[in-house]
Amino acid sequence: MSNPLSRRLARFAALTAEDHALLEDAGGERVRRVGAREDVFREGDRPRCLYLVLDGWAMRYKSLEDGRRQVLSFALPGDICDQHVLLLSRADHSMSALSATSVAEISATRISEIARASPRLLYALCLSNLVGQASQREWTINLGQRTALERMAHLICELFFRLRAIGLTHGNTCELPVTQATLADATGISAVHVNRTLQELRASNLITLRGKHLTIDDIEGLQSVALFNPGYLHLDEVERATQTARDGEPTTPPLLLAALAADGG
Repeated sequence: MSNPLSRRLARFAALTAEDHALLEDAGGERVRRVGAREDVFREGDRPRCLYLVLDGWAMRYKSLEDGRRQVLSFALPGDICDQHVLLLSRADHSMSALSATSVAEISATRISEIARASPRLLYALCLSNLVGQASQREWTINLGQRTALERMAHLICELFFRLRAIGLTHGNTCELPVTQATLADATGISAVHVNRTLQELRASNLITLRGKHLTIDDIEGLQSVALFNPGYLHLDEVERATQTARDGEPTTPPLLLAALAADGG
């Protein structure tokens, strides 16, 4: 599974070789290379496609008129950003590359073709979108209820678990190409406070940061500090989907199948 979207969606459904081929074709439809700190799209742009991150890191964000910025989420390889954006007349937020990043531009027509060709992929895309919504709810809790230390520890846990799910960790080490200023915009604390919380996590022997690489020295300890429960990431969905397929049950809910049939699928 060379396509990161295949790796992501395989978490949610028991995909076939034909499913993976469909995703491989979609990922190569039109690929754009975006430099670090360059916007993929900007708030107010007219949506014309969906963006699939093939490699590198990106972020979704909103800016206030005075320049203050809130990071809404981080996009990792395999993430499709805002599956419903094509329903809007203009984008209501921006997306920027954090490192040199390749994005595939996938047309609405291609997404419809994939959904009609494979109910399993439609099911996986729907679940992937729901997990994205669950992550946004968790970010709201992070900003509203957790302390600065808990916020930082929680964000690090989430990124590590997401990277591990798509095979982008090496033991307990992963890439973290994010500046302290960006971490501040993601957690709602000042850059100075970010530095203090990272130092506290280091001093507690929970993490090690060397350049753009993060090592989690005590994952259970970090989860405890963060009050982190990975359940909202639904990392075990593939086990349920595989068992469902073995039992001979449909992997697509009846309502989705009915919607496909009504649409001529």
